[in-house]
Amino acid sequence: MTDEELHKKFDAAVNFVNSYTEPLPADLLLKLYAYFKIANRNFENPGSRTPLINAFKANALFQAKNISAEEAMQKYVALVEKELKSL
Repeated sequence: MTDEELHKKFDAAVNFVNSYTEPLPADLLLKLYAYFKIANRNFENPGSRTPLINAFKANALFQAKNISAEEAMQKYVALVEKELKSL
């Protein structure tokens, strides 16, 4: 898959998640959050007003810290296809 194809698939997956109307499990949301942040090279601290949510987000980022932006995009797309599009 070319870099351009990966970006298109990633953007489509992000749009799919953003338009998804059913509630999603917290663990899935945290994985998607981490992959999205890494794929976009956004390494700022989580910005929730709730410290516990920030801790969960920081932990999700920490668990995925050793992957590249491209790998994060691939994992995001695969997670969306496996967990959401199969419903």
